Amino acid sequence: MPSDLELLVTAAREAGKIARGFFKSDAQVWEKSDNAGPVTEADLAVNQMLERTLPTARPDYGWLSEETEDDTSRRNKSRVFVIDPIDGTRAFIAGSDTWAHSLAVVEDGRPVAAVVYLPMLDKMYTASRDVPAKLNGQEITVSGRTEISCATVLAAKPNFDQHHWHGDVPDVEPAFRSSLAYRLALVAEGRFDAMLTLRPTWEWDVAAGSLLVTQAGGAVTGRHNEEPVFNNAMPQLSGMVAAGPPVHKELIKALA
Repeated sequence: MPSDLELLVTAAREAGKIARGFFKSDAQVWEKSDNAGPVTEADLAVNQMLERTLPTARPDYGWLSEETEDDTSRRNKSRVFVIDPIDGTRAFIAGSDTWAHSLAVVEDGRPVAAVVYLPMLDKMYTASRDVPAKLNGQEITVSGRTEISCATVLAAKPNFDQHHWHGDVPDVEPAFRSSLAYRLALVAEGRFDAMLTLRPTWEWDVAAGSLLVTQAGGAVTGRHNEEPVFNNAMPQLSGMVAAGPPVHKELIKALA
């Protein structure tokens, strides 16, 4: 029987095949209720495949996905799939290639297997509790930067509003990617020094990526420096701050 990580890798590659078939093809788009953002035919088709195949392979696991109505029975499961069929749907719609499939297995609230896959870039990020973070099979590590000054930080512009910070906003170099999962993967890869999101954050956006960062030697917490715990009744975290340990420490210290 394949390991959980092997199962996620196979599922992610199949998800990529499905999503590529809709990419730049005028896929139908709907707006979700409560200003929850757009969803496309591709999101739903990928979710349908994943919801059919993953629970079949692991019938005793719970299921949490952005595109599936929540089943609270997952709260009674030790292991749960936490899935975002397409993370970065706005990028997908815009024709950007930086959207990702984000797949994780969470055990007792902590991610234990994770895949973030960008099919248009052929980038397969993987990690498990017992295996270091890798990109296309090669081990990756977080940035070695030790100071916050001039650190490259992936975040949306509102995160740099003054009210989020003690004193002046840190002197960092901001950058942006639509997909939170990809932002975390880029930090794990060491291409950026940190990422942060300071508003309530859905678990499916960050479960896989958070394990990539920790298994690449980084630090990951909620915005208040708490350890992220997944499979909550309301599947949200306070936000997320991820970086190499020295930069993470300085970011947390600087946050109001």
